[in-house]
Amino acid sequence: MFKPTKAKTIKQYIDAVPGERKEIILFLDDFIKKTVPKLKPHFSYNMLAYGKFPTRNYKKEMIEWPVISLANQKNYVSIYICAVDGDQYIAEKYKKDLGKVNVGRSCVRFRNWKDVNLPVLKKVLKEAAKHPGLVMTKPVKK
Repeated sequence: MFKPTKAKTIKQYIDAVPGERKEIILFLDDFIKKTVPKLKPHFSYNMLAYGKFPTRNYKKEMIEWPVISLANQKNYVSIYICAVDGDQYIAEKYKKDLGKVNVGRSCVRFRNWKDVNLPVLKKVLKEAAKHPGLVMTKPVKK
């Protein structure tokens, strides 16, 4: 799911990002930290991460998962917004207003940060800080 990296720290991760993407990662890292300063930055699951909340993984073990994550992928940059409002993922809630981006349930993907509607992203980040967590989807009936 996440691009593998040998990095073990935020600095190592950023240092390993290719030049053309490093500007995007540095800009968004700063943008996230200024927008939601209460979500403490850390390195988690091969990504830059901000804040934590308890959840169960696929093995049903309790883990700490990032509220927001930032990742350099092979062909794009991803911001993972692991937050819900009621039963709706916050990223999906603002999908139409986030700009020239691709939005999944909790993921916003793009090639250039200039394609992102930053005022709407700021709103999404602030809302995510208030509503961390994931929606557990129901199993598909056969």
